[in-house]
Amino acid sequence: MSSFNELNLSSALMQAISEMGFEETTPIQEKAIPLALQGKDIIGQAQTGTGKTAAFGIPMIEGITPERENIKGLIITPTRELAIQVAEELNRIGQFKGIRVLPIYGGQDIERQIRALKSRPQIIVGTPGRLMDHMRRKTIRLHDIEIVILDEADEMLSMGFIEDIENILSEIPTQRQTMLFSATMPKPILDLAQRFMKQPEFLSIKAKEMTVPLVEQYYLEVQETFKFDVLCRLLDIHSPELAIVFGRTKRRVDELFEALSKRGYSAEGIHGDLTQARRDTVMRHFKEGLTEILVATDVAARGLDISGVTHVYNFDIPQDPESYVHRIGRTGRAGKTGIAFTFVTPREISHLRLIEQVARKKIIRKPLPTVHEALEGQQRITMEKILKTLEDEDIFKYRELATQLLEDNDSVSLLSAALKLLTKEPNTTPVRLTEELPLRTKKASLERSSRERSGREKSGRKSTSRPNYRRRPKF
Repeated sequence: MSSFNELNLSSALMQAISEMGFEETTPIQEKAIPLALQGKDIIGQAQTGTGKTAAFGIPMIEGITPERENIKGLIITPTRELAIQVAEELNRIGQFKGIRVLPIYGGQDIERQIRALKSRPQIIVGTPGRLMDHMRRKTIRLHDIEIVILDEADEMLSMGFIEDIENILSEIPTQRQTMLFSATMPKPILDLAQRFMKQPEFLSIKAKEMTVPLVEQYYLEVQETFKFDVLCRLLDIHSPELAIVFGRTKRRVDELFEALSKRGYSAEGIHGDLTQARRDTVMRHFKEGLTEILVATDVAARGLDISGVTHVYNFDIPQDPESYVHRIGRTGRAGKTGIAFTFVTPREISHLRLIEQVARKKIIRKPLPTVHEALEGQQRITMEKILKTLEDEDIFKYRELATQLLEDNDSVSLLSAALKLLTKEPNTTPVRLTEELPLRTKKASLERSSRERSGREKSGRKSTSRPNYRRRPKF
């Protein structure tokens, strides 16, 4: 992998990349970005979670002039969730250059989208059916498009969108740059590439085990409302020296570290909205062991290089396998072992399976810890501290006091009282966290799209997605 500094990108893009926490390119980014910057057509075979959105998004945004008001870039995706996700990431990449990206998808009021189009976005990310709707209404014109991306092409094939894609591509000038990304390359996809692309460069990123060998990986299936109590019990059982807790949003991070502090844990939070001075202070406290628990977002954690982290807790399951690997890679470093726990709600189990599939790693299920186990954990920690003090510390000056206490009390009762006094019992102070919606998985998106397509056919409505691989494009 190479550094983004080696790609000779504009200062506006480098500023965005730095703020997003990206330092080194992923394999698909390292191969695709230089070729895309040269204007070459690309066929990229890469799995979900390999960083392909930035692989096509960075050169696309680099090549578009913000002063131009017509749509210059088009990205076609199979599902509304992917359209939203891609648009969000591209808006972050283009934030300092002034590039505006708008997602267009079915299920949202089309009049609302028409109003949003009046803000003159330079890039559209859309699903095939809704793009066709706008083309028929002439609310989206494709005559000025310079760059086209087909994302998750094999999924669009399986959903029957090939004819729609051909119709869309036939409306775009032939003098354009086209990039196609797909996890697999079935013959209809290769036929499509042959008809619509100009001497494309073929890039293949082989799936590999994207995991950390020295990290034990577990998950707990837990309802959203019980997550915080489960986290506290795990902290009481493990009593980690240094731990990182990952939350999905900045709001989640703020609420989590405040709730942990309220229950007596040594915690601080870090995310992109903090000032640099505050970030530096938080990191110094954590590195020096003044803070035991760091609560962080993915973006804030990408550049962290901290030794001694023993535990990682994914309070919210990460968006993609790459983020999962980044998170758990904060522990198990410098030859030491680490432990990672991921909290999964019942509706997110299929997303966990996707992470396992791409990372090629079985994540072991653990039962939910009980209050009794949390208390036992704290008792064990107290006992270990007493034994360590007995071995390492000078306790001679306390012998006389101990002898006096033993004159009036039996040794077992006296030691029991000391253990009770020193043991941190589970804290049940009420806290309130804003509920986060479960992740929408790609599998669920495909199933819902299939149901919607079936519903249209049963109601007699014309489907916008008809599988017909033999239709020739109109040039």
